[in-house]
Amino acid sequence: MKKCLFLSRILLCSMVLLFNSCQNDDSPVSYDKENNQYTNMWINEQMRKYYYWNEDLPVFTNLSTDPKDYLGKLLNTDDHFSYSINPADSERSPKSIRSAYGFDISFLEYNGQAFGVVLFVLTDSPAEKSGLKRGQFIKSINGTTIHYQNFENLYLDLASSGSVQLELTEYSSATGFSEVKNIGLIRSFTFSHPVKHEVIVYNNQKVGYIEISHFDAGLAATFLQIFKEFQEQSVSKVIVDLRHNGGGDVSSATALSVILAPNIKSDDVFIKLRGNKNGGLVNQTFKEALEMNESQVSFESLRNAHPSIQELYVLCGNHTASASEIILNNLKPFMNVISIGEKTTGKDAAGFAIEDNRLADKKGWVLCPVIYKLFNANNEGNYALGISPTVELNELQEIEIFPLGDVRETLLNQALSGEKNFRQKKHSTVKKLLLNKNCIDADPFLQIHL
Repeated sequence: MKKCLFLSRILLCSMVLLFNSCQNDDSPVSYDKENNQYTNMWINEQMRKYYYWNEDLPVFTNLSTDPKDYLGKLLNTDDHFSYSINPADSERSPKSIRSAYGFDISFLEYNGQAFGVVLFVLTDSPAEKSGLKRGQFIKSINGTTIHYQNFENLYLDLASSGSVQLELTEYSSATGFSEVKNIGLIRSFTFSHPVKHEVIVYNNQKVGYIEISHFDAGLAATFLQIFKEFQEQSVSKVIVDLRHNGGGDVSSATALSVILAPNIKSDDVFIKLRGNKNGGLVNQTFKEALEMNESQVSFESLRNAHPSIQELYVLCGNHTASASEIILNNLKPFMNVISIGEKTTGKDAAGFAIEDNRLADKKGWVLCPVIYKLFNANNEGNYALGISPTVELNELQEIEIFPLGDVRETLLNQALSGEKNFRQKKHSTVKKLLLNKNCIDADPFLQIHL
């Protein structure tokens, strides 16, 4: 079988060899190569070898069921992230609103009315090109008015649709709600994740603010340049905005961590991965985790860009997942991490994709199971229910929502003011409507290399 690293390139090739050494030599039952039994037997074999919860796998003898449904019956109740892809059917790949249209959405109630609210828009996305921006309110989706009973179903419909019509309005304290306008979006996959940064002067203090929407591979050079600028301007405080970061490349997240953490050495353990009996325990140092996919910028170069800080402020929320949760959890043994916002997604899992290439003339299914659980150097992990912030603060406290990077914006303003000056608004006129965890747009092991 062909094994390809995904999400966590931090896994060494030697671990694949370790798994392979655990296979038995029993001859498999033979099935017709064109039917579901042939695929499902392969899925069963891979899950029993690699799956984190392999000892709890149920026994299903009905191998004739659809492979996607068959995998679903094998998954542990705590597993929200494993999935499979049939390359012959792209419509069965995991979908999200961000990957389809390029924006993040939440829902709220204001004066007895439910709205969708745009929280984040990707650069060069269908959403941005159509004029969508943070702080706009969605009244209806494809002609259906949003209310308390249907907002979650509308969210799921939006994620799976090929096009959408939105009815929008905006709000400012000076003029109230604007006239309603309609825009249309068409699904596309051509947009980027630029890293935005600036130096903010607040109460005579220079603060380095950096917003990262995704840990794309190869960001080490970008981080190096940004933090050299912060050094040149003598920032004494750093705020990292990860509230809309659903994950990405772990080596990229490691590069940022190497810059931020004070007094670390290249051979300090940064990430611990625990698998089943076949996978065992894998310890990754800062240098090893960095060099798995960031070989162009050295550990020493990144360390030279370290700002003069002993603590870090991180803005987070329920879209914060995977590699961005590593920043929160795995920097804790090395510095004081003050997180502000809401509980994160809780994606404490990693693994690699497994491709069924038994047939030379046909691409087989790709299986993406949870293989490892993630821990920091102090063996702290187990955050499947999310990481609770140091300061719990809902960014939707007021109906007027400011742009990211604006000092009036709720979470940034709190970070600028400091942890000790926390003031939760007691009587907010806005109530957030919570989505089911399975609706959150976190990376579902997206980095598959076939």
